[in-house]
Amino acid sequence: MSKKLTDFLQNYLKKKSIFKNKKALQSNYTPKNVPYRGEQINQLAGILAPALRMEKPSNVFIYGRPGTGKTLVARHVINDILKIAKENNINIKTVYLNCKLKKIADTEYRLIAQISREFEENVPATGLPTDEVYKIFLRSLEKKKQILIIVLDEIDQLVKKIGDEILYNLTRLNSELKESEVSFVGISNDLIFIDNIDPRVKSSLSEEEIVFPPYNAIQLQKILRQRSSLAFFDSIIGDGVIEKCAAYAAREHGDARRALDLLRVAAELVERKNEEKIIVDYIDKAEEKIERDKVFDVVIAQPKQYKLTLYSTLQLCNGNNKGIFTGDIYNTYRENCSRCGIKPLTQRRLSDIIAELDMLGIINAKVISKGRYGRTREISLAIPEATVENINQVLKEGLGL
Repeated sequence: MSKKLTDFLQNYLKKKSIFKNKKALQSNYTPKNVPYRGEQINQLAGILAPALRMEKPSNVFIYGRPGTGKTLVARHVINDILKIAKENNINIKTVYLNCKLKKIADTEYRLIAQISREFEENVPATGLPTDEVYKIFLRSLEKKKQILIIVLDEIDQLVKKIGDEILYNLTRLNSELKESEVSFVGISNDLIFIDNIDPRVKSSLSEEEIVFPPYNAIQLQKILRQRSSLAFFDSIIGDGVIEKCAAYAAREHGDARRALDLLRVAAELVERKNEEKIIVDYIDKAEEKIERDKVFDVVIAQPKQYKLTLYSTLQLCNGNNKGIFTGDIYNTYRENCSRCGIKPLTQRRLSDIIAELDMLGIINAKVISKGRYGRTREISLAIPEATVENINQVLKEGLGL
């Protein structure tokens, strides 16, 4: 280790942190008070309260844009229910699963196996029939009379990966139980996903719904002030910092998680510079860093065919002020496939990939009509210009071009 690096790390260790409690700015932190969500808290508490009488609560779906407090409210209410249950010796158990995580909810087997492990069952990652895993889970649940509340965060991702049959199977569990009962809370960013599932599955859910509106800039300011008082020592936040964070996040559909991330990243940048105060300039730098990191994370996670499609798009968009169309990209894509030794997909499948990259916010793909020649997509980049060169380099290295 070089002396310069050693000195930097030693000085960092000695220097007093500007953070009092960094966890207060993280998305999984549950504060004692949840501002501007009193109505939703009361609704959810009313739906889940029958569990305290050992009665099965209704299934409930919570909808809203990212960062509107859905998971926070669910945890807040369930924590209070569990506290009261413990004080009164009431047997309630909850299991929280983020369905976006791989190896937890990408197959029905893994989902039920993960829930079973919450009951200290040693279920292997693979190898058993799915029916057998269900039996293990039901046996462990029936060992004593209890109410189980399963929270499925990002439930739309679960349905996307596995299909809606999993929801039907979960709702049918109670017909096989004698001692215990199961309810579930589904949390989704997609307000209409439930409308697209099989009517038979939808009927079996008998669900209630709670919709979370986005926060406005004034509400975000109060949330940021509450969390920053927990996260930082006094006099760390400069003039206008809270307001600028709130304004950025309000522009992003009232995303409180985004506002907290901005403030946390800005504070981390301040510490790296050995400075002692967060000023508004650091919010701009944090915004740029978060955008860059988010795009890189999305790009790196894509399969090879997606990377080839994006790389071909970047080649054509570079310095081109004219419209780029699906057919143009397909020709370049085929050439790149030949260079990589990969079999090209059909133009129809490439068009599907372009649509998915559009949904991820990496490109803009506007469908336009060409009259009797059919329809095509006019494509442009949606990522910051400053990140294009670096993404291009990452794609080249990853594809071996």
